[in-house]
Amino acid sequence: MTVVDAESRFHVLAVDDSLIDRKLIEMLLKNSSYQVTTVDSGSKALELLGLRDEGDDSSSSPSSSSPDHQEIDVNLIITDYCMPGMTGYDLLKRVKGSSSLKDIPVVIMSSENVPARINRCLEDGAEEFFLKPVKLADMKKLKSHLLKRKQQLPMAAAAPDKPPHKPDEATASAAAIAEAATAQTDGIISDCSCSGSSKRKAAAMEKEVISSPDQRTKPRLSSTSSGLAVET
Repeated sequence: MTVVDAESRFHVLAVDDSLIDRKLIEMLLKNSSYQVTTVDSGSKALELLGLRDEGDDSSSSPSSSSPDHQEIDVNLIITDYCMPGMTGYDLLKRVKGSSSLKDIPVVIMSSENVPARINRCLEDGAEEFFLKPVKLADMKKLKSHLLKRKQQLPMAAAAPDKPPHKPDEATASAAAIAEAATAQTDGIISDCSCSGSSKRKAAAMEKEVISSPDQRTKPRLSSTSSGLAVET
């Protein structure tokens, strides 16, 4: 496959309310061997992308975060900044806010060189900001963004899902051993309490035994009919 054949597979959606500018960008893109679809408003671009314009109340389709059916397969969007209704910046925000379209490169064009506007677009996801009139050299800058996205798609598809987390066997064994050790320690403490009680009872009996012989050998007086007698 030649380079021209590869580039002809890239489909660019061009958005501009000016017919002259739209024809110019279409000619430049086709001369660069890209497939081109042109529309004159951001709302029509959203329709082709499967997103509904929030200002269009005639449809009950889901919000921009949940696109319906994408009418065309778009590899890059190039849009004018100043358009009635939806600006190019609004279109950029809608595309980047969509979970299924956020990876599509977006390029902004404008005839006004306003640094704050340019910086805002680039910070919010625009790949390039071209000043009108757009030149053929600008079209060559699109190639790197198209190729970068083409390389990202297989990587995203090949990324494996993380397996569900399972407890580590070593951690489970350690927990079981700790539980057994705790139960054994409780038994030892209970045994020690019983031993202390037994020792106290033995000491009391020992005192009683020691004191008993003294009581048996101590002389005791008793009275009889013949008088006093001493018993031993």
